[in-house]
Amino acid sequence: MLKTDDETRSRVLVTSQALFKMMNEHPAPRILVVQSTNPYTGANSRNGVYIPGAVESEAYRDFQGPASPEAGNRPLPAITDLEAAARGWGLTRERAVIIYDADRAMTAARAWWVLKWAGLSDVRVLDGGLPAWIAAGLPTTNNPYIPEKTDICLAPGHMPQFDADGASAIAQEGVLLDARIRPNYIGGPAIGGDPARGHIPGAISAPTLDTLTDPGLFADSTTLRELFSGLGVDGVKPVGVYCGAGMSAAHEVLALAAIGVEAAMYPGSWSQYISRGDRPVKRGPLPL
Repeated sequence: MLKTDDETRSRVLVTSQALFKMMNEHPAPRILVVQSTNPYTGANSRNGVYIPGAVESEAYRDFQGPASPEAGNRPLPAITDLEAAARGWGLTRERAVIIYDADRAMTAARAWWVLKWAGLSDVRVLDGGLPAWIAAGLPTTNNPYIPEKTDICLAPGHMPQFDADGASAIAQEGVLLDARIRPNYIGGPAIGGDPARGHIPGAISAPTLDTLTDPGLFADSTTLRELFSGLGVDGVKPVGVYCGAGMSAAHEVLALAAIGVEAAMYPGSWSQYISRGDRPVKRGPLPL
């Protein structure tokens, strides 16, 4: 069954007002801002405005490893590197971790998934990010917070994931969702050396942007339930999500978690799937 209650949603998404209240509790959460330079537009998210207490992290450095044909464009980071970064961010197991960005949670969701994968239990994303915080009239500062280092230990494997072979199994036995924009799912000529476009046979087009409202907040839980149930997600069948390289897929896994669905993610996603050249590819608007 898909859930629409506030408690389920609040385990993974936090509103600006809820975060403001949490900041005055003990222990206060560790707030992590995910900064980035958009690889498609070149836009830099750094604008000198921070939520008070926010510690800086870097989307395309801290939450991925080096690209390769075998692993895809954004493979998971080495756990030793992530652990060193987490210690520098002042993360502990006693504090909740609240993550935000300035772009509809696209990079914050990846950070959420990676930290959950590494064994942190209470990690949430600020719904609407910095724009929602500012729109709520809440305080900001011009400097990031520099925390004391901790000795936290991390270990991989705490989030469900699958590979190319697993993708085919999920498409046959459950629901395989493709979180990319629809033109990439349908396919067409490759541009700029990008991998050939199309989708894994049996995958259903489910652009993660459909989970968002125009202001950048996630849609309400009732809308998310209707969206995903219309795609065949029923809370019983296994669900897997992939995208181009593990960003949009993490965002969609987060949206599914907000309605109580534990979906697996394909970290290598399309960039890894297509690299070998002999895996089946379907083009067009339909799964098969």
